[in-house]
Amino acid sequence: MNTQETQRLINKAEKLCEQRGARLTPARREVFEILAGQAGAIGAYDLLDKLKAAVPNAKPPTIYRALDFLQEQGFVHKITSSNSYVLCTHFDHQHPVQMLICEQCGSVQEIQSDGVYDALRKQAEGQGFKVASQSIEAHGLCKDCM
Repeated sequence: MNTQETQRLINKAEKLCEQRGARLTPARREVFEILAGQAGAIGAYDLLDKLKAAVPNAKPPTIYRALDFLQEQGFVHKITSSNSYVLCTHFDHQHPVQMLICEQCGSVQEIQSDGVYDALRKQAEGQGFKVASQSIEAHGLCKDCM
């Protein structure tokens, strides 16, 4: 992602935080910027190593608090299978998440398929279950690795 696009997303995140009464602290902003610069998902400790370049005294709780906040705001998604994180570029609205994860190069592509979510929601409701959130991970090969 280029610098101009990263700055646009940061401005958008700051505006949303302001509207929500939340605070994008310098550490949270730095983690957001690091995630914006990643081509794929990144683990918390790798994020911490990168964060230390800007915040030398950063410790694991710093990164986990920042990630928790960014997840709560919908700015990042957690890739459960690899315990890693990826920036969401359309975080201005809540949405079901489907991730396409390349097992060779590690790239992550987020897609939105309302049909998948609607089918899941209907089946869940048929079982007397209300879906609060949904994240689906599909593993395979991206077009560059096939």
